[in-house]
Amino acid sequence: MFSLLDLAAMLLILSALFGWLNHKFVPLPHTIGLLVMSVVTSLVLVAIDVVFPEQHLFEPLTTALLQIDFSSVVMDGMLGFLLFAGALHVDLGKLRSRAFPVLLLAGLGTVISTFVVGAGLWAAAGAIGFPLPFAWALVFGALISPTDPVAVLSTLKNVNVPAALEVEMQGESLFNDGIGIVLFTVLLRFAIGGGAEETGPWAIGELLLVEAGGGLLLGIATGYVAYHGMRLIDDYPIEVLITLALVTGTYALAHRLHVSGPLSVVAAGLLIGDKGPRFAMSDRTQTYVFGLWTLIDEILNSVLFLLIGLEVLVLRFEPLALVLAALAVPVVLLARLIAVTMPPLVFPRSELMSFRNIPFMTWAGVRGGISVALALAVPDSDAKPGILAATYAVVLFSIIVQGSTLGAVARRTVVQPSEAPGR
Repeated sequence: MFSLLDLAAMLLILSALFGWLNHKFVPLPHTIGLLVMSVVTSLVLVAIDVVFPEQHLFEPLTTALLQIDFSSVVMDGMLGFLLFAGALHVDLGKLRSRAFPVLLLAGLGTVISTFVVGAGLWAAAGAIGFPLPFAWALVFGALISPTDPVAVLSTLKNVNVPAALEVEMQGESLFNDGIGIVLFTVLLRFAIGGGAEETGPWAIGELLLVEAGGGLLLGIATGYVAYHGMRLIDDYPIEVLITLALVTGTYALAHRLHVSGPLSVVAAGLLIGDKGPRFAMSDRTQTYVFGLWTLIDEILNSVLFLLIGLEVLVLRFEPLALVLAALAVPVVLLARLIAVTMPPLVFPRSELMSFRNIPFMTWAGVRGGISVALALAVPDSDAKPGILAATYAVVLFSIIVQGSTLGAVARRTVVQPSEAPGR
């Protein structure tokens, strides 16, 4: 049995080692390189175990990983810190200017993608004879449709796109996970046979209002309390501590109040990131606060991407589930294409959206740890192996393939500020 210190030491040592090797020898962005190296290491260890079953070379590592509840670590541990760090660096003024497309992509786009993915995967499962009921296919659609804010923000650091489009992608990824989690909760109730009182229109509307609206209001309220506290003093250690307390306190309170924790810390982060530098923080405080949260973002990102890759060691996929997983990748890409195409089709006169940016928006739909965490949280059923395998395939493909080629896609397709919006 490994202690918490043992597990933390193992993850940080591997993150540092793989990060150094990637920086020294592999021309990949840091997080993508970590994921590739951890997946390759996992596959090599599995292959060695198959060839030499008596050796059990990776048994200590597997034992350690089995002690880690990936879903809980991501959803109840890392996510709040990573979302706050991401929101803190978003320009709220630019986000307001892109509010219309962000709301369309985060709301309508997520809903469209959920049902397109669900229908597509259900048809694919039927074609290969995999037992996947339509309700469970929709559950997969809900957990895989939101672009992962951690993965998207990490990927965008290595891509040169116009500021307006970057803010649009940041805003979508920060807000659509809240919508996706609510959809996932509702559709999971249908899949496991929830009663009419849990799946009726009133119950669904109440869940949307309380979860999403309540989370945003909570984040604004706690953010203002922290902002006013920081405004009354000029002492960077205390102000840094206030931001840490804000994230942990807001996320914990959101759980107690049964509102969206992700949306609450996003709202708090946007408020502090906008008002703090202008009215509450000295230059010295800004250096420490933003420096700390940049480091937190980088370190937790490294550990999260490492964990995603190492989870291959403890997950076992059925052959038919692997076939379904391979089919899930084009299904999800098609759904993303439809989701980002619908807003400019519905609102063709809006100058805020360009048809020429659709290829980039489609390819930038990167998924990550949130999707894996939700897939692992699905109750055991005949459908779970297929959902888990499909989730892993889409996440690995989107981070490794889409993430590493996004810059090239941007250079070829994105409308630059000096260009007319090609319509």
